[in-house]
Amino acid sequence: MKKYIKYVIIAVIVILIITILVILNINKKKQENKNDEKLKIVTSFYPMYIIAENLVEDTTDVELVNMADINVGCLHDYTLTTEDMKKLEDADIFIENGLGMESFLSKIINSNEDMYILDSSANIQNLIQINNEINPHIWTSIDNYILQVKNISEGLQKQDSKNAQIYKRNEKEYIEKLESLKEKYLENLKKLEGEKAIILNEAFEYLGQELKLNITTIEVEHGESTLSADKLKNIINKVKKENIKIIIIDKNDNKSNAETIAKETGAKIYELDSGLTGNLDKNAYLNAMEQNFIRFKTCP
Repeated sequence: MKKYIKYVIIAVIVILIITILVILNINKKKQENKNDEKLKIVTSFYPMYIIAENLVEDTTDVELVNMADINVGCLHDYTLTTEDMKKLEDADIFIENGLGMESFLSKIINSNEDMYILDSSANIQNLIQINNEINPHIWTSIDNYILQVKNISEGLQKQDSKNAQIYKRNEKEYIEKLESLKEKYLENLKKLEGEKAIILNEAFEYLGQELKLNITTIEVEHGESTLSADKLKNIINKVKKENIKIIIIDKNDNKSNAETIAKETGAKIYELDSGLTGNLDKNAYLNAMEQNFIRFKTCP
């Protein structure tokens, strides 16, 4: 009997040891998995993605995802898709343009209350407002874009201190490139200061402001391809009366309105890149602004 009890005790001890080892192994794996988890950053749309892509370069534990399709353009009246919500459900940080661009923000917050919302437009002052509505296309101004880069970098450093030095270094390198491009604009496009221009795409109001153009923005409803005959007539009369020589549109816009105005007035069309769509090259914004610079150099 005593021998039997001895074996039972030994068996119990063995079972306890095995159980403890299993528990320790499970906890170890959990910790390893936790350490292997990546910080997930989701950007609202293409311009924000390009900024983030530059800032997270060389991080090994960060996953960067763009929510909307890169060719969706502006998020005006954008409807969140099931795929969008899946991308957001396990996100740690959501980077938004701000200023009302992401009108669906409340739905995003409700879907993931633990997600940090990083507003790239914080403290930007030179906002353009028409009919009590702020124009959110701030990134077409290089100065504003630099502020957005700084805001996003600062937010990432606070939320991810482990990679703070990488974000800080990448911010510095990216801003140096942006400052160089801005200097090129200022040195070579001084001739545009005070020049009158018709803007048929509100995205370029901030670029026009930065170049000190005397701009008239024609409000075109999103999704509207052509202006009414009366509206076109009034624009043509204004262009003739004020001797306006510059018509600015986006390279992806329907050109019919601009072509009609140009034909009747002799004004020249400048098809610019708003940086709203493109490829996932980290230099996409720099390339877009460089192309805009080249087009503007042909201005009379």
